[in-house]
Amino acid sequence: MTTTVLLEIFAGFFTAFIALWMLALNRPTVAAVVPTGVDAPAPAPASVTAIAAKVRQALRSYLLREGRLANVGLLILRLAIGAMMIHHGQDKLADPQAFATNYVVPLHLPFPLFLAHVAGYSEILGSWLLILGLLSPLGALALTGTMAVAAYHHILTSGFNIYVLELVVLYLGGSLALLLVGPGRYSFDAGIVEGLLKDSIDSRDAGSVRKEETSVFGLMGEGA
Repeated sequence: MTTTVLLEIFAGFFTAFIALWMLALNRPTVAAVVPTGVDAPAPAPASVTAIAAKVRQALRSYLLREGRLANVGLLILRLAIGAMMIHHGQDKLADPQAFATNYVVPLHLPFPLFLAHVAGYSEILGSWLLILGLLSPLGALALTGTMAVAAYHHILTSGFNIYVLELVVLYLGGSLALLLVGPGRYSFDAGIVEGLLKDSIDSRDAGSVRKEETSVFGLMGEGA
C-alpha cells in the first residue's frame, strides 16, 4: 500500500464521518418528535436510573473534559502518535513476510504472517481512529497492544537497551495515556456523546413537563 492510497482512504473516512456528524447535529430532538398529548412513559426503576446516572457521569469525565489547554494537548498527542504510527503500519504491510520473520517468529507465536498483517492493519486503523477521535479507546487499545508486543520483543532480543526501547516506550506510553485519559473534547467521540447526553436530558425534561401538565389537568377536573 502506497502513501497516496493511504491518504485517499483517510480522506474518504474523514469525509464520511463529517457527513455523519452533520446529520447527527441536525437530527430532531426527542421533545420535538413526541407529541404533547402523548402520555409520558412509566418512570424507570431507581436502580436503573442510578446506573444510568453513573454511566453519564463516567462518559462526561472521560470524554467531556474541562480545560481548553488540556483538550488541545490531548488533540496534539493524538495527531502526533496517529501520524507516526501510520508510517510504521505501512512499513509492516509493505513487506509482511520480512516483518514476520524478524519480529514474530522470534516470539514463537503461531501464524506469523497472519499476525504481521494484523499488526500492520491495527497500527493503521488504530492511528486513524486516534486522529479522528472516533472510537478512540479502540484505536488506543490497538496501538497499545502492538507497542507492548514490540517492547517485549526488544527486551527478549536485546535486553533493556535504552537506545532500542526508547521509541517503543514513547509510543506505548502515549497510546496508553490516551486509552486511560480519553481523547478530549476535540474529537468525534466527545461530540457524539455530548449530543446523546443532551437528547437524554431533553427527553427527561419533556417527560417531566408532560407529567406536570397531566397533574394540573387532573386537579382541574377534580375541581370542576
